[in-house]
Amino acid sequence: MATVSEEVRVRFAPSPTGYFHVGGARTALYNWLFARQRGGKLILRIEDTDTERSDPAWTEGILKALEWLNISIDEGPYFQSQRKNLYLGAAEKLFLSGHAYACDCTREDIDGRKKEGSKPGYDNYCRERGLVPGVGRALRFRVPDTGVTVVNDIVRGEVEFANVSIEDFVLLKSSGDPLFVLAVVVDDQDMGITHIIRAEEHLPTTPKALLLWQALSDKKLPVFAHLPVLVNEKRQKLSKRRDRVAVEDYRAMGILPEAMFNYLTVLGWAPKDGSEIFKPEKALAEFDLGQVNHSPAFFDEKRLFYFNGHYIRSLTDGDFVERALPHLEKAYPNLDRQDILSKFVPLAAVTKERVTTLEESVGLLAFLFDVPFSPDGDDFQKLIGESDFAESFMRDVLEHFKQAADADGRGSLAETGSGAGSGTGFDAELLKAVLIQCADKAGLKLAKAQAPIRVSVLGKKTGLPLFEALETLGPREVIARLENALARLAAV
Repeated sequence: MATVSEEVRVRFAPSPTGYFHVGGARTALYNWLFARQRGGKLILRIEDTDTERSDPAWTEGILKALEWLNISIDEGPYFQSQRKNLYLGAAEKLFLSGHAYACDCTREDIDGRKKEGSKPGYDNYCRERGLVPGVGRALRFRVPDTGVTVVNDIVRGEVEFANVSIEDFVLLKSSGDPLFVLAVVVDDQDMGITHIIRAEEHLPTTPKALLLWQALSDKKLPVFAHLPVLVNEKRQKLSKRRDRVAVEDYRAMGILPEAMFNYLTVLGWAPKDGSEIFKPEKALAEFDLGQVNHSPAFFDEKRLFYFNGHYIRSLTDGDFVERALPHLEKAYPNLDRQDILSKFVPLAAVTKERVTTLEESVGLLAFLFDVPFSPDGDDFQKLIGESDFAESFMRDVLEHFKQAADADGRGSLAETGSGAGSGTGFDAELLKAVLIQCADKAGLKLAKAQAPIRVSVLGKKTGLPLFEALETLGPREVIARLENALARLAAV
């Protein structure tokens, strides 16, 4: 742990070789929480030394994702591709001090010298050959033959590595390009990193980093924290090839940033009171790296959707409309924004109660915007199967709906007294009264009576509250859809 006078400096160092992984986002978040708790700095470093796989577009994606999650960066981004001279200078220093040596062995040479039962890895063949660095020669670090290297890890405690188990690892390729372990240590020293919070997969390379650190400088060693791996429902490590892991994908489907922030926080840690859903202020106040569980953390997409549903329902109707609108505009690019809003706004309150992602709003509201409208085939077939009551019942409902749409706003509803005081003939309360009246006449319960109307007018047997939806559609469209459905029934 840093002393009182020492400024905490942590870094998030992703490689821009693909979409932004949720595991990387969790690492960035834990670094941010740790730094903010201690008044420290979070540095962003883009590790793009693998030029063949790196892409500026991926870097831009990382920056946008961090901004979306409200993870603020204090310094950077720094790019390793622009710092090669620092790595080459460190490599020369290591060679001159005897901590590194030149090696001209090819992989074929190394494999050719292998004997059955011999130690895996490089056999130190070039250690005492006295080669000088040059084209076609790699630079290897001279690992001590004895002793152990101890990683002091906040999450895992002391982890020991016998030096004899660590091969003389490569610092510079034969092409002269620096390898990851050298670049990382040089950067961490140059940037004054005090705590290294990163994924568990980096733990095996940590003893190499510590040996390098001590060979390059007498600066105080950083404190490490290796975070638990994220796994899927089969307890397999999350894979880009197999699982949905890109932050960009979840953002596109309508996961809210506050929900993703909250969910990532509890993937390995939880407040002392055991709560799961909480605001960032609680995480900032209570987050403790020492309480992070080192066991694999299950990235449960269903659980994420549950979190997201909670946060969606906590939005005001206006905020929900603002956030969901881009998804509707994407689904219906030919519709004017005001046309979408005129139909969406009246149903915003009931829609947000029924979705777990913003994108799901598109499906629930499709009956408003799909042209030409057509009921779901499977649901309509089920409706036809119940046509012994559906057709005559729907005709009765249709006639009452037509009367409800009369200019005086009352029609036959005036006879029932139900909702007549509203002063309109086609609002949700009055339409419900119509259906109750028709259902009673047909000897049907309301739930069963709604089914053929819902399928005919909204397209599916499930969805938004029927009467609010009918009111929003308006009498002309509702009546037209009922007539169309009756025509289809008659043609069977």
